[in-house]
Amino acid sequence: MKTPPRQIITTHLNTDFDALASVIGATLLYPGSVGVIPKMVNQNVSRFLSTHKSAFDLVLPNEIVHDEVEKLIVVDTDQWHRLDRMDKLKKRDDLIIEIWDHHVQNLGNMKAHIVHKEGVGATVTLLIREIKKRKIKLSPLESTVLLIGLYEDTGHLSFTSTTPEDAMAAAFLLVNGADLNVASYFLSPPYEDKQREILLELLKTNEKLTINGRQVGFNIVSLDKKVTNLSAIVSTYRNIVNVAATFVIFINESHCTIIARSGTPAINVGAIMRKLGGGGHPGAGSATIKQAGCKGEEIRDTIKEMLKSDPTRHVQIADLMSFPVVTVQPTAPMQEVKELMDEKNIRGLIVADGDDIQGIIVLWDFKKVKKKHQWNSPVKAFMTRGVKTITPSTPPSKAANMMIDENIGYLPVVQDGKMIGIVTRTDVVTYFYGLVPN
Repeated sequence: MKTPPRQIITTHLNTDFDALASVIGATLLYPGSVGVIPKMVNQNVSRFLSTHKSAFDLVLPNEIVHDEVEKLIVVDTDQWHRLDRMDKLKKRDDLIIEIWDHHVQNLGNMKAHIVHKEGVGATVTLLIREIKKRKIKLSPLESTVLLIGLYEDTGHLSFTSTTPEDAMAAAFLLVNGADLNVASYFLSPPYEDKQREILLELLKTNEKLTINGRQVGFNIVSLDKKVTNLSAIVSTYRNIVNVAATFVIFINESHCTIIARSGTPAINVGAIMRKLGGGGHPGAGSATIKQAGCKGEEIRDTIKEMLKSDPTRHVQIADLMSFPVVTVQPTAPMQEVKELMDEKNIRGLIVADGDDIQGIIVLWDFKKVKKKHQWNSPVKAFMTRGVKTITPSTPPSKAANMMIDENIGYLPVVQDGKMIGIVTRTDVVTYFYGLVPN
């Protein structure tokens, strides 16, 4: 390098594509800056850099003259310990620091002069917003690497942390020539024999537990050597076993690595990994415990306790149910039941004798009334028996699954043998789609 850069851009160790793409995107926003990529990057990024590094102004940390640096731009993290060989800069009081990051729940230890931090699906999205604002033209290559970073951190726009702006950023990159074939190649690398062995072992040794009404998978895997691309293996594995979230604990001689993936907003794996010293976002996270002989069972039990006490599970059926419940006696005539439903403008009624739930009658059941005299018949002759019930502490997701599995639209809410409310299919749907206030 002829002239030491006065402005550098760097990111975290074990660099993933969102981090790499954010460095490259930031170099477009800060003319004259140089991207500094940690020596430790994940396997996909290493494959990409082996053929593309020369296309961008990127160097390694040992190529920097720290005393010449006047400004440090950090992307996709705000923690000093996650940077590679930047300790000399940490001690500088005259250094200007600027941060771009989408991990809004992280409490980093970097004191920055300027912070760009918002809860979008990828840091790339924040940079693209500024690129669009400044009307910076992107080449197809730049658009492609930015799209790879965006897709990786949002699960191809499928993670629950994905926002509308992430999707609009992806559209902007496609308009500017991003190549989906190249993106697919680097985001879906072929597995090697060892990686396939690990995936098979995960499938054989999976432990599934129901925690707060959701299935969570746990695996503990011992490694005798370094294996690349573990995060991709875990992502593939979660999709195969179809659990709400999975936590895989990899153990080797010197440390343990936990890789977590989630497919539900109710389980924020990034927040859990932060409690273990790592990081991430709601859909994906990881942590490393640098301790020889660490026990996977203890880590697993710690995660279980975190899940059980997770504050994100505060929404329960008690928050959605309607009360008091309108009921009718089993002996009530069908004509009286119809008039009551018309008066209350409801589509279903619980048939009960005191606290004894005997059945349910819905609008569809009135089709069973074929003759005029049947309107004087008791409702118990037309009601559906064997009514499923739930408790007030049941998560909405479990209620939704029950309704799907049983093909029912009403669930009485029962506590201590007494019916205290009712939840309908409409209640659950409006909750999940945000159509009712929080």
